[in-house]
Amino acid sequence: MAVNRPRVAYFKEFLPTPVCIFLSMCFATVFQFNGGVFLPVAVQMSSELGCIQEDVMMAGYASFIGMTVIFPILFRLKSRFTTRSILLTVCPILIACNWITMHTDILPVLVVTCFISGFFRMWGTFECFSNMRLSVTPSGNFSVFYPFIYIVVLESIQLSGLVAIHLTDWVHWRYMHGFVMFMLAVVWCCVYFLTRRVRVGKKVPLYGIDWIGGILWVVVLFSIVYVCIYGEFYDWLDSVEIRGCIVLATVALLVNVRRMQTLRRPYIEMQVLRYRHFPTILFLFLMLCLFLATSSVLQEMFMKSILKYDRLNAISLNWYVFSGILCGAGAVFYRRVVLHKGFKLLIVIGFSLIVAYEYYMYFLIHPNLNIESLYLPIFLRGIGHGILYIALTIYVAKCVPFKHFFQGLCVLSFIRTSIATPLGTALLNRWMRKLVQDNIGQLSQNMDQVREWMPHVSLTDLYGQVVLQTTLTSLKELFGWVCIGGTVFVLLLIGYRFWRDGRRALLE
Repeated sequence: MAVNRPRVAYFKEFLPTPVCIFLSMCFATVFQFNGGVFLPVAVQMSSELGCIQEDVMMAGYASFIGMTVIFPILFRLKSRFTTRSILLTVCPILIACNWITMHTDILPVLVVTCFISGFFRMWGTFECFSNMRLSVTPSGNFSVFYPFIYIVVLESIQLSGLVAIHLTDWVHWRYMHGFVMFMLAVVWCCVYFLTRRVRVGKKVPLYGIDWIGGILWVVVLFSIVYVCIYGEFYDWLDSVEIRGCIVLATVALLVNVRRMQTLRRPYIEMQVLRYRHFPTILFLFLMLCLFLATSSVLQEMFMKSILKYDRLNAISLNWYVFSGILCGAGAVFYRRVVLHKGFKLLIVIGFSLIVAYEYYMYFLIHPNLNIESLYLPIFLRGIGHGILYIALTIYVAKCVPFKHFFQGLCVLSFIRTSIATPLGTALLNRWMRKLVQDNIGQLSQNMDQVREWMPHVSLTDLYGQVVLQTTLTSLKELFGWVCIGGTVFVLLLIGYRFWRDGRRALLE
């Protein structure tokens, strides 16, 4: 029996529903390509602007913070403005942000611009997805809708990195911003000619929003990200900057917690954290991001420092992450929609695949490894990433009611985009540096100028071999510790599941 799918209301009536859904997906993809700065080309960008790579990373995470803090007010903005007016406003602002990013070399301007870009990027993306939800799944089933939208969101991340690297290699990193500006102009023209002004619900003014609370959360996130990114550069607690940011984050967090307890309508209500399973989901997302940090730190270091892959070969592995995420989304859809089963097995399988990736990398570390050997572990990592990201987000929709749902997504984004990833990166970089220092001392402790170790090898080549072996040993050791931690974590997940089932059976 054919399902009568509602139209996407803001498009003109002569457009069929499938075309409206396709256009909404294309609009959302273009918005997701707006990253403020593109982190895969951070080295090229920092070299030309005369800044350190940490500055570009800070601008990139400013975009993530902008995407995060808008969540609690997304539905209020939707009730205040029409979809047509929102999209016609978002496109020019994102074009302006890309233009400023292309031409400025002032770091504060770059960071603020990326924050604004992230804010409007998420606003435009949400507006596209929220209007086509009932057209995709007339029953409003999140288990159908979230695999659909996260294919767009997660795959856009992979595709934007691929396009950015190829354009940078072909011409210049600024051409990526020019390409995005052109696509935004196309979206603006499509919105102008193919949509109509329509308001579904009652117009609600933007009263009663805790703007001060939102600003305080921005301060907390920026302070934490600053500590994680610049900690190694400023030598952590030995610098005034890092200590000042820790104090600032602590004070802003305490003030916000107090406001959550006293205000009638805080930016994020305390009740969000009290829903059953929600703290568990936050912890699972934290662990997911910490495990995935090995791919951005250790795998990247292995490919560049040891294997000497160029950026085109390194970024080509994104296609296997792309395929893995598709398979992960299909697995979630099949289990939730076709089999009507729960989340526990999905969570265990997802983390098991992530840990399997860590084990693969541990045993594959070798200076002469060919790139084909990395296809399978990276594909498995992509499957685990897709399963966990989608399944845990659906889990949030099941356990948090609509009243606090967007606030829950905001808190969730605190972990998955603004805190856990830079924290995991900082911890792994610090750990790796310590291991390299220890191992280089052990490997070269008996080398001196009295005893001739390798008479036919120059001192430069000898030092290069020591550095190579030190890096290999340190990478293998660090991957080993991650494997041990991942194995213990997966065993705890399996044990907890059997303990809960046994306890429930006993009570019944």
